[in-house]
Amino acid sequence: MNDNVVRLPGTATRAEGSHQRVRMSGKERREQLLDVGRALFAEKGFDGTSVEEIAEKAGVSKPVVYEHFGGKEGLYAVVVDREVRRLLDRITASLDGTHPRELLEQAAGGLLEYVETDTDGFRILVRDSPVASTSGTFASLISDIATQVEHVLAAQFKQRGYDPKLAGLYSQALVGMVALTGQWWLDARKPKRDDVAAHLVNLAWNGLSHLEPKPKLRSKR
Repeated sequence: MNDNVVRLPGTATRAEGSHQRVRMSGKERREQLLDVGRALFAEKGFDGTSVEEIAEKAGVSKPVVYEHFGGKEGLYAVVVDREVRRLLDRITASLDGTHPRELLEQAAGGLLEYVETDTDGFRILVRDSPVASTSGTFASLISDIATQVEHVLAAQFKQRGYDPKLAGLYSQALVGMVALTGQWWLDARKPKRDDVAAHLVNLAWNGLSHLEPKPKLRSKR
């Protein structure tokens, strides 16, 4: 049996309709296993997912999973690293405003958009990882994102007479607030994404003592 062959949709078993199978390249098989693993890890977590189940869902034997990733741990680490890159790239690409409040809105919106459109990926990132990956845990992910916005805060602090050395602290606090709210919104999904972003920025920008009653995103006006 060749495990780099997969059934086309609509065939009942691997044995039936074998003439309809298509051959996958090594790269295609690797991507398929990543997609299967991503879905299972999001649904069941690392401990609840087995190599047997990954192989079964992918229509291959267990040795194929070991051949590509060395086991479940290796597959999980690659899935996590890929999601971290996706999220960081999305947030970084969203930062194109000129006003610091707009940049904060864009960072919050980018993370919430990822939660909304890449739900499986975010579910994986917010779980406690049992595997040490190059990107680490959700806490280190927050730190990576905070680094992207720290220089923006430092420049604003300097202009306003605040100590720019505190920009790192504030960037961690702001990004952490957005990330944890995103974790809550993952299941709540109410209010709408832009409304959540607006309220987050309202709190961060105005503070509790100057909250606007009905905040709106400046970038959406």
